[in-house]
Amino acid sequence: MIRVIGCGHNYIHQEGIMIERPSGAGNYAFVFFRSHAEIVVHGRRLSAAKNSYVLFRPFTPHAYRHVEKPFVNDWFHCEGSEMEALLNQLGFACDEPVKAAFPASLTRSIMELQHVNRLGGPLRDDIVDLDLRSLLLKLSNWQRLPPLPEKTERHYRQLLEIRNELYSSPHTAYSVDQLAAKVNLSKSYFQHVYKELFGCSVSADMINGRLEQAKYLLDNSSLSVGAIAKICGYENDTHFMRQFKKFVGETPSGYKKRP
Repeated sequence: MIRVIGCGHNYIHQEGIMIERPSGAGNYAFVFFRSHAEIVVHGRRLSAAKNSYVLFRPFTPHAYRHVEKPFVNDWFHCEGSEMEALLNQLGFACDEPVKAAFPASLTRSIMELQHVNRLGGPLRDDIVDLDLRSLLLKLSNWQRLPPLPEKTERHYRQLLEIRNELYSSPHTAYSVDQLAAKVNLSKSYFQHVYKELFGCSVSADMINGRLEQAKYLLDNSSLSVGAIAKICGYENDTHFMRQFKKFVGETPSGYKKRP
């Protein structure tokens, strides 16, 4: 089991900070630098850009200090006999700064870890163990994804929320103009950025969201095809059946009758 020794979210040091650990922390120390910092590892001076993180091994001599004020960071310390094996399995980079692919998700994860750890309860240790493993898995997975284009990376969070909305509310009638206006982008640029980020058009995701819901209802309910079409946002059965046949490869009735 992996245990949290301490955890902090959104620590703000108005006058900056200087941390020195010449013999290491004695445990795994994770620091998410939300402002520019400088780190020293084994005497090697490195720059830790804003929204980068470092996982220091227990006995790695290290130090870090602010470069700009205020200094803001999230952090946690953990230990456990299974930690090193997990890091090796993941090929996780330790003792060096790594740019966070999705900084907002990372800081939310640490905030939740802090909450669970402070809340306590009979299952706290098991939850913390799973949350830590999940976080390390996510970080490792994110580093293996293709990097986001620099010009579109800043729109990722907003457009991801829109994409999730399309899939969670397939019954809602959206227009591309309305979606673009929600993020203050022109229609053409919104469509360009959306496709560059997610590899498909926003229109394709609208259709996919509706058809995923339709397939779920066909598999798990006794509703008629007409009722399912209405639930999934189609104005008439004919449009639903044509679109289902085009993208799924068979009619809704044929799909429902499959063994």
